[in-house]
Amino acid sequence: MKYANSPEVPALLKEFLQHIYAIKNKSELTVEEYCIDNMMFLRFLKQNKGLAPSSSELSEIDISDIDIDFIKRITLSDAYQFLSYCKDVRNNDSAARARKVSAIRAFFKYLHVQKMLLTENPMENLETPKKKKANPKYLTLDESLKLLDCVDGEYKERDYCILVLFLNCGLRLSELVSINYQDIRDNGTLTVTGKGNKQRTIYLNKACLEAIKSYMAVRPVDGVKDKDALFLSKRLQRISPKTVQHLVYEYLEKAGLSGRGLSVHKLRHTAATLMYQYGNVDVLVLKDILGHENLGTTEIYTHIVDEQLKTAVDNNPLANVKQKKTNIPPKVKKEE
Repeated sequence: MKYANSPEVPALLKEFLQHIYAIKNKSELTVEEYCIDNMMFLRFLKQNKGLAPSSSELSEIDISDIDIDFIKRITLSDAYQFLSYCKDVRNNDSAARARKVSAIRAFFKYLHVQKMLLTENPMENLETPKKKKANPKYLTLDESLKLLDCVDGEYKERDYCILVLFLNCGLRLSELVSINYQDIRDNGTLTVTGKGNKQRTIYLNKACLEAIKSYMAVRPVDGVKDKDALFLSKRLQRISPKTVQHLVYEYLEKAGLSGRGLSVHKLRHTAATLMYQYGNVDVLVLKDILGHENLGTTEIYTHIVDEQLKTAVDNNPLANVKQKKTNIPPKVKKEE
């Protein structure tokens, strides 16, 4: 792990990170995120309590000396001040702040329950910021085809294969870059490792198998530094998440699809939406394909289609028609 032996990480935080990695089986990415969030929290507190110059950049504040005596003085109010700072100064959205809450709560729970260094857990009632519910952004079928059609250049087979896997399989970025070519089975399936190191099997369709075959025909063999990696960078090592993000942004711009907040993760949304729209896929099946832990996460794609159905009805040319009123004279009561 990147932070396991870093001298800037306090000893108690290191122990916590090793615990969630080895015992809780959290992925390296999750461990790093929890480390970054808790370090930011501790640096903020050190500065906020006057133990570091107010003029210092938060990232420059030394927290390697933080011990249990410092932590015992941390209150729930301190955590809410930190979250306010994240919102007002760092412009963190509710999702980013929610992740920080999860990291802080997990750290203090470890100190209270596993280490028994805290008689009470001050973060037990730390609330998670309410997230705004919004339908995810995605490409339409025509836009997806347009994106694939614009792939060209020295690494066109590799880049095309990456985009095809994103759009057909709904992979996460971390899942794609970690694929080894041995993960592709002879029976046309792909084994990927998702969040929490959970593995799942994805069935590759014809487009995926042909794209992989075309890429493997030109994939370098000599001088490769990571011989197991499916996707290689120009330096002949496993392709990095940053490189994949860069090439996706480039092709989105080339296809005239930039400026809409689209990203690598939006290609995952696209795959899920297209499968639900055109594949007659049950939401429970879609949950397994995407590797979601909770059904509620998957159900957002059903909401997309529901909204489209509503829009289709609203856009019917007869949507605003009204019954024509006729001037019928009132009935006159006959005299007896």
